Amino acid sequence: MARSEKISAPASVERAYRPGYEVAAERILEYVVATGLRPGARLPTEKDLADEVQMSRTVVREAVKILSALGRLSVQKGRGIYVAEPEQPSWQTSLSKFLPADLRQVDELFEFRQHLEITAAGLAAKRATPAQVKAVREAARQSVQAAEEGDLDGFTAADEAFHVGIAEAVANMFFVSTVDAMRRLQRQVLAIGLAGVAGGSLLVAARQHEAIGKAIASGEPSTAKALMAGHIQLTAQQFHQEIWRRVVPDHGTDS
Repeated sequence: MARSEKISAPASVERAYRPGYEVAAERILEYVVATGLRPGARLPTEKDLADEVQMSRTVVREAVKILSALGRLSVQKGRGIYVAEPEQPSWQTSLSKFLPADLRQVDELFEFRQHLEITAAGLAAKRATPAQVKAVREAARQSVQAAEEGDLDGFTAADEAFHVGIAEAVANMFFVSTVDAMRRLQRQVLAIGLAGVAGGSLLVAARQHEAIGKAIASGEPSTAKALMAGHIQLTAQQFHQEIWRRVVPDHGTDS
């Protein structure tokens, strides 16, 4: 489906009745996003908020109660209405327990990345805008340059831009946030499990970046997915071997 196409709801759905508080809740959330209010920020008074969303104060009051119960708003008696601080979800708790030198957990990280980024590459090949394609290919070019110069910091920055750029080209906020979370964990592996030393050939990885970027630019989802699968698999093997060499006691020798 082309990006410009819209999915139209059936006429019966479009005419369906929606309670006023439901509409008000939706508009309040849209207001929070549109105005850039961050967690902990104070919203207008109930009266002013009703004016902003063009609904009655009674309906807005009900909507605020619902959003408060859902954890999106916080009503503080005598102080006002605030954007709620999000509770830490279970997946974030799991990430906080990640051990970057634990081979089993590193393998699990790359297993998840494999599924996530293969899908992202295929979707990016279908959806990427010209500007996004340019950004991905430029990041790939920079990774090659950094690899040829032996610049690990430069390569890491370009590698980050490359993978996040592909996630952004998917045009799905969940891909962007999840890829970003996985990249943060990989940085921990690099800094702790690998002591800041690259696991494997930077130039091989950079050339893979170029090939993936070319497939995305050419609008070839199958090729992009296959190349990304090989890229993540090779990276996982390299990281695994290097961590094993560094943190696992010598085997086959007498103690």
